[in-house]
Amino acid sequence: MLLVVGCYQLSEFGEMINLPAPDLLAGLVVGMALALTGLVTRPFPRQAGRASQALVGVVMGSYLDPDAVASVAGTALPLAAVTAATVAISVGVAAAMARFTPIPRTDATLGMVPGGSAAIVSCAEDLGADGRFVALAQYTRVGLVALTAPAVAWAVAGAGAPDEALAMPVPDLGRLVERPVHQIGAVVILAAVCLTGVVVGRRLRLPAPLLLGPMVVTALFSLTNAADGFSPDGPLKDMVFVAIGLEVGLRFTRSTVARSARLLPHLLAATVAMCAACAGLAWGLGAVMDVPFLDAYLATTPGGINAVLATAESTGTDVPLVSTVQALRLFVVVLAIPPIIRWLAPRSTR
Repeated sequence: MLLVVGCYQLSEFGEMINLPAPDLLAGLVVGMALALTGLVTRPFPRQAGRASQALVGVVMGSYLDPDAVASVAGTALPLAAVTAATVAISVGVAAAMARFTPIPRTDATLGMVPGGSAAIVSCAEDLGADGRFVALAQYTRVGLVALTAPAVAWAVAGAGAPDEALAMPVPDLGRLVERPVHQIGAVVILAAVCLTGVVVGRRLRLPAPLLLGPMVVTALFSLTNAADGFSPDGPLKDMVFVAIGLEVGLRFTRSTVARSARLLPHLLAATVAMCAACAGLAWGLGAVMDVPFLDAYLATTPGGINAVLATAESTGTDVPLVSTVQALRLFVVVLAIPPIIRWLAPRSTR
């Protein structure tokens, strides 16, 4: 608990300097440092890790905003095509990386898929991948997108990230869910959704049921307006992501750090190639839907949803379009990648 709270406080400073995914990175870096120096020799508590997966699933499911989805319903076909193309590009880049480097195909695929970084990292071990490499690959891409999206927006529209992002964040300890007016009731609903989602995920034999079950249940509640406002928010959401980062960071050893350093050039090259391919998709989407290039670019960037949405709001772009495409891709990736990994595993063995 002391580690989680300490990393949360550290992530607040990361938020102040616009660090991408500061809560996850704080947990990951601190966990690595403690594991490599031998100060902590035990893994992250298993039950706490499982609870974090379920809560992350609720967060992922809450990204599907029914109002935003309805506003772009008339362009469903192009958006679906772009989402499928983005996933196909990431899987193709991962296949090439596995072909020409010693990276296993499962690790490469989970490391390159865009969207839902926390969800992908949290279930990597369940899918037979090395969670340490997956975390490195995911946050390398998120960092690159978070750094380049404002730069592209500035070059195209002459605008940057919102000034408010530079202000020192003050944690609201009275806000644990999205709508804290009825906080106690919302927390009870959150716990019920997590438990129900895990049961549903196991009954349906979903891969990574601790994550996908709560995500599917939350998405159904969100899209049908049956219940809302119970998704983790504020300090609770940040500490859940900190826990995911700590769980992965505490598994690092000196040999895995040395291996990661050797693979980093290949990882950077693959990430740049995927970003360039997604920029090409943005050009095609802009031509088909007659939308400005910047709108299409921010909608198709491979990951970094929080940084992308902040950039979209500061540049006056079509926020519903950007948020819907990013959220739909996140949802599709988290649902589709586990079955793809299961399908690739025997092929990789052969």
